[in-house]
Amino acid sequence: MATLPVYRWHLAPDGYATRRQLRARNLRPGGQGVAAQLERPRRRRGPLVAYLYRVDLAKPVRPMTPARRAALAKANAARRTCPECRRDAGYVIPASLGMCVPCAYPEEQCHP
Repeated sequence: MATLPVYRWHLAPDGYATRRQLRARNLRPGGQGVAAQLERPRRRRGPLVAYLYRVDLAKPVRPMTPARRAALAKANAARRTCPECRRDAGYVIPASLGMCVPCAYPEEQCHP
């Protein structure tokens, strides 16, 4: 097993990009493995690591089809629906609560 080349933060050679940098260019890794990594040293903790992909092997981002758009809308709606009261909360339900804020804290609701 070969080890990955490691570069210091901001010192990676041209031709490598992170996932976000690829996405900004309307590209995706396209099945290729991680080609290198960046490390940013930190005090008292391990370094921050960013994985790099080769730009020349990246593929264009797949276009959003109507079916994919509908599936994404359905998934986002499920994340906003409270499992207790079954209402759309208008925000993504926090995983720490597992339900909308009014259901999690009913006694703190102000009643006029």
